[in-house]
Parts: sequence; structure tokens; C-alpha cells
Amino acid sequence: MEIQNKIALVTGAGRRLGQAIALALGKAGANVAVHYHTSREGAEDTAQQLRAMGRKAALVQANQEEPAEIQAAVDSTTQSLGPVDILVNSAAIFHRMPFPEVDLEWWDRHLDTNLRGPWLFMSAVAEGMKKRGAGKIVNIIDAQIWSPRAAYLPYSAAKSGLITLTKGLARTLAPGIQVNGVSPGIILPPPDWDKEEIQAALAKIPMRRMGTPEDVAATVVFLVTGPDFITGAIIPVDGGQSLG
Repeated sequence: MEIQNKIALVTGAGRRLGQAIALALGKAGANVAVHYHTSREGAEDTAQQLRAMGRKAALVQANQEEPAEIQAAVDSTTQSLGPVDILVNSAAIFHRMPFPEVDLEWWDRHLDTNLRGPWLFMSAVAEGMKKRGAGKIVNIIDAQIWSPRAAYLPYSAAKSGLITLTKGLARTLAPGIQVNGVSPGIILPPPDWDKEEIQAALAKIPMRRMGTPEDVAATVVFLVTGPDFITGAIIPVDGGQSLG
């Protein structure tokens, strides 16, 4: 896809990976709708940096647990910038819940935010993309799906489901729309990890180091601007973590 002046909607773009992805798409030439839930200050910073590049940017707020708010965010993007050409589902929650602890509220929140939310965003933009005959969707997965951590099983289960949605919609929306996934490894570790947990995790990675948000963002830009013949792919950006 020629990305210049295309409209990208990036969820969770006020912090962490989402912010890096939004800025990378802006540098590549896209105008960006900066989605956030509670990180308004970070979203405003993202939008300010995009505008400093000469790109158009709009803030869109939505709780991914609320379907009506997701549709409103897409409608707001269309009104502010134009129809969505590129969707990146980056927003997610990540809550420690070791088995056999059962907290049904958090279980539901993981599925709603990390699986149903992306599904609803994709549903909201797909019809317009189909009418225009083109579109790019990139879902951010997680290397944990290949070796789930016992303390984060609801999160891993939701992200595993997102792989199925990615592959299923790649088939359903072809040939005009390409749907792919990026599976980051240890890029920004959870805030509740201590130094020992981080070192133990890095010891299992062939590259023996963490990646950067820019590594993930560059891969997203490649999937958006690169060959249209790539669809249904899940690209690991994990330093070899998924090799086992």
C-alpha cells in the first residue's frame, strides 16, 4: 500500500508499543487516529509528535470492553480524518492471575479487551475497506502464545484467540484487505516483573536481550507498506524466543 496520506487508526497509541507504532506510521506518511482508553496525556503527546512531523492526528477515546464506544471511535476517526485505511490493534491489558486462581471479572476483561475488542474494531472498519477495495489490518499478538506463562494464562488465551481471528479474517477479507499479526517477545516487560524474572526470561532467548518498541513498529510498517501478497502471517519479533 502507498501509505502517504492514508488514514491509520492505532489502538492503545498513548503508551508503550502503540505509541511507537503510531509514530512510525506517521513518519512513513500516514495520518493517524490516536486511540486511548485512560492514557489521555500519553495520547496527546503522541498526537503532538505526529503534528510536529507535519501529519494530521486525532484523539479517539474508547473502552474496548464497550462495543458502542468502539464504533464511536471509528466514526470519530472518519469524521476527523477520513475513512480508515489501516487498523493496528495494539491495545491490551496484562494482569497476573496464576492458576488455579479464578477471578472471573479479570478473565472476562482479558477476553473483552484483548480478543473481542480487536474483533469489533476489525468489524467496524472492514466494510468500508471492502467498498474501497483495499485495507491493511495488523494485530499485535505476543510470543507468550508459544510458551504460555502460568501466571498469565487468561492473557495468553485471549492472544491465542487473536491469532485465529487474524488468520480467519485474512481468508475472509481477501483479496482486497490483508490481515496479519506481529508477535513481540520481551520488548517492554510487565511492571510487576523483578530483575530476576527478567534475567531468567532473557536467558531463554537466543538473542539474549530485549527488543525495542521500534523493532515492532518497523515490522508493522513493513506489513502495511510492503508486498500485498502477505496475508494471514504472524511475524515473530522476539529474538528467537518462539524457537523454543
